[in-house]
Amino acid sequence: MIDDTALWIVIAGLGVGSFVMRFVFLGLVGNKPLPDWLLRHLRYTAVAVLPALVAPLVLWPGATDGQPDPTRLAAAAVTFGVGYFSKNVILAMVCGAVTLIGLGYALP
Repeated sequence: MIDDTALWIVIAGLGVGSFVMRFVFLGLVGNKPLPDWLLRHLRYTAVAVLPALVAPLVLWPGATDGQPDPTRLAAAAVTFGVGYFSKNVILAMVCGAVTLIGLGYALP
């Protein structure tokens, strides 16, 4: 069990770290123009965040003690397929959620 002091030190440290990382881009760079290569790379940051958050939940889900689950794998495959062919993120996420919920009720 973690004590209250250690918890608040971790929270304050994470807050300061988050502020410093944001300040580097917003405070120091500010209105200065960024190079084209950096802008091109930053454009893909948001696209990379969602798969990075979801992949561990699909491949090593805590609900199954880290064992791959056919329901989650099927939902991920449907989401990827719909997203790839339709180029519509919202539609892909909705189809994946419907697949996850539908197979969750269909499979024991």
